[in-house]
Amino acid sequence: MNKYDYDLIIIGSGPSGRSAAIQAGKLKRRVLVIDRKDRFGGVSVHTGTIPSKTLRETVLNLSGWRERSFYGRSYRVKDQIRAEDLKARLHMTLDHEVDVLEHQFNRNHVETLDGLARFVGPHEVEVATDAGETTRVTAAKFLIATGTKTYRPDYVPFNGKTVVDGDEFLEMAEIPRSLVVIGAGVIGVEYATMFSALDVRVTLIEPRDTFLDFIDSRLIHDFTHQIRENGVDLRLGSAVEKIEDAGEHVEVTLDNGRHVRAEMLLFAAGRMGATSKLNLDAVGLETDHRNRIKVDRKTYQTAVPHIYATGDVIGHPSLASTSLQQGRVAACHALETPTLPESPWYPYGIYSVPEISTCGMSEEELQERNIPYEVGVARFRETSRGHIMGLEHGMLKMLFSLKTRRVLGVQIVGEGATELIHIAQAVLNLKGTVDYFVQNTFNYPTLAEAYKIAGLDAFNRMPIPEEFKVKKKPAEPAKKEAKKA
Repeated sequence: MNKYDYDLIIIGSGPSGRSAAIQAGKLKRRVLVIDRKDRFGGVSVHTGTIPSKTLRETVLNLSGWRERSFYGRSYRVKDQIRAEDLKARLHMTLDHEVDVLEHQFNRNHVETLDGLARFVGPHEVEVATDAGETTRVTAAKFLIATGTKTYRPDYVPFNGKTVVDGDEFLEMAEIPRSLVVIGAGVIGVEYATMFSALDVRVTLIEPRDTFLDFIDSRLIHDFTHQIRENGVDLRLGSAVEKIEDAGEHVEVTLDNGRHVRAEMLLFAAGRMGATSKLNLDAVGLETDHRNRIKVDRKTYQTAVPHIYATGDVIGHPSLASTSLQQGRVAACHALETPTLPESPWYPYGIYSVPEISTCGMSEEELQERNIPYEVGVARFRETSRGHIMGLEHGMLKMLFSLKTRRVLGVQIVGEGATELIHIAQAVLNLKGTVDYFVQNTFNYPTLAEAYKIAGLDAFNRMPIPEEFKVKKKPAEPAKKEAKKA
C-alpha cells in the first residue's frame, strides 16, 4: 500500500512545472499538478512569455515595420491598428498553447487539480477551489513552481485602465497615443519598443543611470542608439517622485523637476515571488525580500530536502527556457533518476525591437577576470542578406581567448538575434575556437554569415598559430670553388 497519494505534487503549471510533470509522467510515477487557474500554463502562457512575444510579432506584421526601410516610415500593412487586432492573434495563440499542454498532460497520465494550494504539513497540501470546496492531498516529494506576480507599490495609483502593471497591460481597451513605461528592465524595454513600432509616443523612465546591466555595454550602446532613433524617449537617472491619475491622462513628476504626461502608464519595475499564500511556515521554508526561494542550483532542492523549487520563483535568470530545463532536472533528482546535467552556457533573449540575445561572457566580465581576449564584429548591413532584408542596423560581436582561441562570449542585437544565438551556444558548449568560424561554410545569403565575418575580423588580428606560420628555409652556405690544380 502506498504511503502517499502521489510520488510528486507540482504547484504551478508554468514552463518548469510543465516539464517536471511530463518528465515524471514519462518515468511512470504518480504525479499531480495543482494550479490556481482553471486554464493551465501559468504566467508564461497567460500574461508573460507567450503573450508578449505574440504581441511583438503581431505589431511587427501589422505595422509593416520590417519593410519600412524600402517603402518609407509611413508604410503600414493595416492603416488603423486597434487593440482588437492585437488581441485576436493573441487569443488564438493562447488557446493553442493550452490545448497542447492539456494534451501533453493527458498523454503522459499527469493528473491536474485547479485551486489554491497551501501546505498544512511536511507532506500534505490543502487545495481550495473557486467553488469554496477544499481537499487535501499528500506526496512524497513536492515541487514549487508558482512563478512570480507583479510588484505593485503603494505610491502607484493602479486603476486597471490608464495606470496598469505588466499583467493588466495586455487587456487594454484601445491603443494609447502616448505611453509612459516605468522600469527599463526586460519587460519594460520589450513593451516600450513594441509600442514605439506602432508609432505610439513612448517615454521609458529608469531611476538608475544604466539599464540591462547584464548585457555587454557596447551592445547596449548600439541598442540605445537604435531605440532612440525609433522614437523612444529614454530617461535614465530619473527617479519617480509622484504619479497622478488625472482622468484623461497620467502625470508623472520626476525628482529632477521634469514632468511627463501620457494617456497610459505601464509600471514594470520588478516582480515578486508568488509564495505568500503557500503557508511555507508549515514546512519550515523561508523566502528572501522578494519572496523568492533559495535552492541548490544543481538539484533545485530547497532547505527542506523533499521540497524542490524551480522557475522564476527562485530568481535569476527567470527565463522560460531555463525554467524548462530546471523542471526536468528537479523531477529526475526528486524521483532518484540519473539524468544529463544542464549545459554551462545558455542563451539570454530579450524580445525588444530590435531583439537582443547573448551567450557566454561579456567584455566587462573578461576585463574583471583579467582574461586576454580579442573582439570580432560584424554589421548586418555588411551581409548580402541584410541588404535583401533592408536592414540598416544590427550587430554581432564575438569574444575570443588569446590564449586558447576559444569562444568566450557572443552578443547580438538586431533582426533574428534570438534565433542566431544558438550557433554561438553550440560552439561555446563544445569548447570551439575562432578557427571554427574561419574553416566552416555558412549558407549564403544569410544573417548567420555574420558569424564568419566576425570570426575573420578577430582571426586577422590574433596571433598566427604555430602550425600556420610560414617557415623560411635556412640559407645554404656558399660552396667554395674548387681550387684549380
